[in-house]
Amino acid sequence: MDIYVYTDESGVFDKEHETIYVYGGVIFLTSEDKENSGRRYISAEKALRKSHSNYRKGELKASRLKNRHKASLFRSLNREIKFSIVVSIGRVHDRIFCEKKSKQRYLDYVYKVGLKKVLQRLVADCKIETTEVDTISIFTDEHSTATNGKYELREALLNEFKYGTFNPDWNIFYPPLFEKLSSLTVEYCNSAKKPHIRMADIIANRAYYLAKNDLFGELGEKTISIHFP
Repeated sequence: MDIYVYTDESGVFDKEHETIYVYGGVIFLTSEDKENSGRRYISAEKALRKSHSNYRKGELKASRLKNRHKASLFRSLNREIKFSIVVSIGRVHDRIFCEKKSKQRYLDYVYKVGLKKVLQRLVADCKIETTEVDTISIFTDEHSTATNGKYELREALLNEFKYGTFNPDWNIFYPPLFEKLSSLTVEYCNSAKKPHIRMADIIANRAYYLAKNDLFGELGEKTISIHFP
């Protein structure tokens, strides 16, 4: 089995000006599902462009869409496996915000553990068999993460999924989720060229709105939702 994960972010990880930070995304368990979903989403975008002249050019990102049009694109993803990883910033320890590196390390931790919990839900729902997962391909919207930061995220994900992790404070080993995993890749993409990243943008934006308005019940109904801290 090959797993494809597309992710985007919404909010700013800043304790002074923000309360919520979200990773949102979509998961495909076959290449065929991924391709079919991409075609359906492009068709939904084309319908919006045809009906609204102000959308004829440029990317249809959540930041430029009216609320009802964002909702329309989100509904077009009803059959997909959607997830959200929500950080309540006010509950994060102040020292995390002292340095840029510590902020990024925390967000990497949130992403790797959050994604693991999402995939564990799919295992529990019998949608994934742990011994049959061969590859995991992770795609995220390109941003200013340094090259070493991208490498560190991939290594952290590999440890979580393939090798397992060890907590020296508690002398506990956490076994990997997919011991037979042969490949894990992390790719940073231009959303203008990847409809699946634009899907993730819409999902992250919707998750941010619901979390910001304390609509966590609805968020849990519409996505596999994981919360930190």
